[in-house]
Amino acid sequence: MHARAEDERGTEPGDQRATGRELAMLRAVAAGRAELVRSCEPDLYIDGLCCCDQYTAHQLARRGLLRASAPGRIGERVRAELTATGHAFVTGLPVSA
Repeated sequence: MHARAEDERGTEPGDQRATGRELAMLRAVAAGRAELVRSCEPDLYIDGLCCCDQYTAHQLARRGLLRASAPGRIGERVRAELTATGHAFVTGLPVSA
């Protein structure tokens, strides 16, 4: 196992830090401006436009910070919402384990 550099943030599932880009994406979700395309790797749309960093969007979903607000068919766009952990990232509150 290798040591992580201090500037590598937000890349592991248990990591409790977020990059500026991740926070901006989470804030857009919190503001109700985001949708997810239902799939195993959900794509993120903000203000109706496809997000240019789908890798980060997939990481946010894998880390349990955002999710689809409702069930839907594969390929369907549904409103995105923050999980409790995602909300804690946006508000700066401590993240419970």
